[in-house]
Amino acid sequence: MELSELWFVLIAVVFIGFFFLEGFDFGVGMSTRLLARSQGERTVMVNTIGPFWDANEVWLLTGGGAIFAAFPNWYATMFSGYYLPLLAVLLCLIGRGVSFEFRRKVKNTKWTNTWDWVIFVSSLLPPFLLGVLFTSMLKGMPIHKDMNMNAGFTDFINLYSIWGGVTVTLLCFLHGLFFLTLKTDGEIRQRANHLAKKVTLAVLGALAVFAVLSWFMTDIFDEHLITEIVLVVLIVLAYVFAYLFITQKREALAFTMSGLGLAFTVCVIFAGLFPRVMISSINKAFDLTVYNASSGGYSLKIMTIVALTILPFVLGYTIWSYYIFRKRVTDKEHLTY
Repeated sequence: MELSELWFVLIAVVFIGFFFLEGFDFGVGMSTRLLARSQGERTVMVNTIGPFWDANEVWLLTGGGAIFAAFPNWYATMFSGYYLPLLAVLLCLIGRGVSFEFRRKVKNTKWTNTWDWVIFVSSLLPPFLLGVLFTSMLKGMPIHKDMNMNAGFTDFINLYSIWGGVTVTLLCFLHGLFFLTLKTDGEIRQRANHLAKKVTLAVLGALAVFAVLSWFMTDIFDEHLITEIVLVVLIVLAYVFAYLFITQKREALAFTMSGLGLAFTVCVIFAGLFPRVMISSINKAFDLTVYNASSGGYSLKIMTIVALTILPFVLGYTIWSYYIFRKRVTDKEHLTY
């Protein structure tokens, strides 16, 4: 395996980590309006992700930084072509972070309610926009020979990309509901369990439609038929088992299956792209690949050494933080979120 191929895999792993960890943050944020019945319940939900959300967002920054360092041509094309949606994602993440810190600083219902709405909107939009971004990349964008992308409205917004955005949003919402069944107790836990069963069925339906659209509107099954079919089967199995486990109130296993479902979904995207990193809808000769978009061999070698040195510490810290804050959160907690 060449170093450029290795870094493509590592970037895929980073985005798997992002959607697994930040996915339930988004889901909990959406649940503050779709599940909570009072401001007190919204506070409990926010408290469940209070110790984690900022570290979870770092995975997205790491992914962007890795693309910049390992595949500068990919970075230049994607971040310039998708400037507006990526800016919207960034503003949402900033707004959400500010909301977590500000919502309880003033003892005023209107003040808190305003920031709670910011949490909801800024948890709903990023997974939708990222879903639109990645699925439109699978469909192909108008990339020219000089690696510049000149996309129009319908290149970004079409049936396939919109459905991809909706599907990713549903996956994150469900992941957040499973997380709430793990981290809360009482009525919130019961309602999260009940709603998760319904949303799991919706997720399976959305994934089925997305698979059909992918078959007819992209070339990922033409390029990697067996790999993509295996991954689709694994996704379906993950969510079927998630439904069975949540029905049996085996919440940790249901959450794990939901995370695996998200992980396999990201794998579908990256496996469908490989060896390309961006697909040109103009001419296949203009595709950006792991070979023509990568940095030089020496740069990739140094990056690999640094990454393999730092990664165990990052994973160790992440595991330790989740272990420390493993207990359930109730309305008796006196936290500042």
